[in-house]
Amino acid sequence: MENRELFASITSVPPIIIRLDGRAFHRLAHILGLKKPFDVGFSKAMSAVCRSLVADSGLSPEFAFTFSDEINLYVTKLPFSGRVEKIDSVAASFAASALTIALECAEPISFDSRVIPATPEYAIEYLINRQEEAWRNHLNAYCQQALIVGGMKPRQAAAKLKGMSSSDMHELMHARGVNLAKTLTWQRRGVLIYKKTTEKEGYNPLTHQKVKAVRTSVTVDNDLPLFNSQEGRVFLKKLILSA
Repeated sequence: MENRELFASITSVPPIIIRLDGRAFHRLAHILGLKKPFDVGFSKAMSAVCRSLVADSGLSPEFAFTFSDEINLYVTKLPFSGRVEKIDSVAASFAASALTIALECAEPISFDSRVIPATPEYAIEYLINRQEEAWRNHLNAYCQQALIVGGMKPRQAAAKLKGMSSSDMHELMHARGVNLAKTLTWQRRGVLIYKKTTEKEGYNPLTHQKVKAVRTSVTVDNDLPLFNSQEGRVFLKKLILSA
């Protein structure tokens, strides 16, 4: 019977990026009454989901990069023998369950998932691209909410912003007393959740000697550099090549 399963035999080789996107999250935000343009509680919940994906999901990604309702996982050791449909289904279902718990939500939550073949070099450019998308999302979120507060309907605000340049969006918010280059870093650049190895000194009671133990923890970084800067590229190269 298994030979009739569509796409069950498609496999990938490492490294890969798993990209997760929330499905119908506009509706979810309305139901939960999330604050606009950005809700701190929702961002913390997405970071908690990423922490669980990195530490507990069995997918063992090296790190996760998240903004809005998007999560990107960088994986160098593939689970499930690299079976794409298995990786996609487990990643999406785990993320949905973890977010349901983090938000204490009674509404169904779902993600879609895709596997993107990568190389370390491609992963750097990919993350630069996704952080640039985080910036665009940040611009649009602030401007759309400002227009709605000013009396526009959501569709009218979206239509006005369509095709508007970044500089015009900046001016729109400057006129309302908001400098979009000075908003919180996690809103502009996203959040990185990654494994961090530290060495601690301990004591072995059997040998009565000091010993060094290596501990791995999961760190949430809300203050990221601009990836498309020299500092950011060095940061990404170190992060990815050490994975």
